[in-house]
Order: sequence, then C-alpha cells, then structure tokens
Amino acid sequence: MSRAEVQEMFTRLRELDPHPTTELEYSTPFELLVAVILSAQATDVGVNKATRRLYPVANTPQAILALGEEGLKRHIATIGLFNAKARNVIATCRILVDQHGGQVPREREALEALPGVGRKTANVVLNTAFGEPTMAVDTHIFRVANRTGLAPGKDVRAVEDHLLKRIPAEFLHDAHHWLILHGRYVCKARKPDCPQCVIRSLCRFPDKTPVDPAR
Repeated sequence: MSRAEVQEMFTRLRELDPHPTTELEYSTPFELLVAVILSAQATDVGVNKATRRLYPVANTPQAILALGEEGLKRHIATIGLFNAKARNVIATCRILVDQHGGQVPREREALEALPGVGRKTANVVLNTAFGEPTMAVDTHIFRVANRTGLAPGKDVRAVEDHLLKRIPAEFLHDAHHWLILHGRYVCKARKPDCPQCVIRSLCRFPDKTPVDPAR
C-alpha cells in the first residue's frame, strides 16, 4: 500500500469504530496483565468467563498470592493450559510484590522479565493499559498486515517493525485494536468477508471472497 492508501485505510477503520479497545474485560493494569497471560491459545470469551469468577475474589498480586496456585487453578480451570498459566501468574505476582511494590511496571524490559509475558503481551499492556504507541502482533494482525499489503513480513517481529514505520502517528495508539478486530471479524483466516470490508478497495489480497448473489 502507498502512504496515501494507509492513511485512507485507517481513516475508514476509525470512522467505523472511533474508540476501539480490547475485548478482554479488565479495570486495572494488573487485571489486564493477568487476562493477557491467560489468553495465550485461548479465546477472549473464555478468558472473560474465568476472570469474572476470579477477579471478585482476587484481583491484586497480593490477593492472588493468598489464593495460592491450587486456589487459582480452581478459578481458571476452564482455560486451556491452565496449570502452566497458574504457575506463571503466581510467579508474576510474587515478582510484582517483591520488586515493583505490587504495581505493574511501565517498562518493556521489566514486563518481559515476568513469567508468561513475552513481547506481544508486553506490547498489549503498554498500549492498552498505559497508552503507549506499541503494536502487539498476533495471528490476526499478522494475517491482515500481509494479506492487505499494509505491512508484509515473514515473522511477527518484521511485521511489528513494518507497522510502526508505516502507520501514521495519529492512528498508532488505536491501530492494534482496529487490526485485531478486523482480522477477527472481517478478514478471517478461512473465508474473509470481503464483500462487507470497508477497506476492500485498498486491499492487495488477490483472492477476495466474491459477493454472494443470495445476499
């Protein structure tokens, strides 16, 4: 895409959804951090069901440490890989209490040092909780960036770097959410809903889904 087309793409996405945000439910940076750790290989819907049970009981590092690993497991057992995730959350809570006064750090290096937190999770927390112009590239964003011609790349880091260079500053704060929602609900993996896509005329994807005559 040309710079003008990128500008137009995000203008259209903003008009469609002026205030996008994550579909994970949270009220504090810590709740978001835990939800993102739990969301690995799980759906936001599934994570929200679990955190609705967990957060009324324990929604601070201290409270989750008081629950203990087995107690935490009982609240998140519906989520895939819950045993490993419980270990990571407990270990993360211990570090937050011991090294950060029970607060979620705003520095990437400190976030990535937490168990269960990689670059993508750190980017989500930095962007969504703290308003930093970061780009967390998941499978949806990776697909949209490559398929549309917005920011092609062979791996997630290449796509992340390309997106940060190509997206105009005025859109960068919300771009992560627009792209993930577009990939989740419109530019889907198996059958993209091209006929309903607001950026169809800008997209470089050669195999667009044709309009269904029955619609």
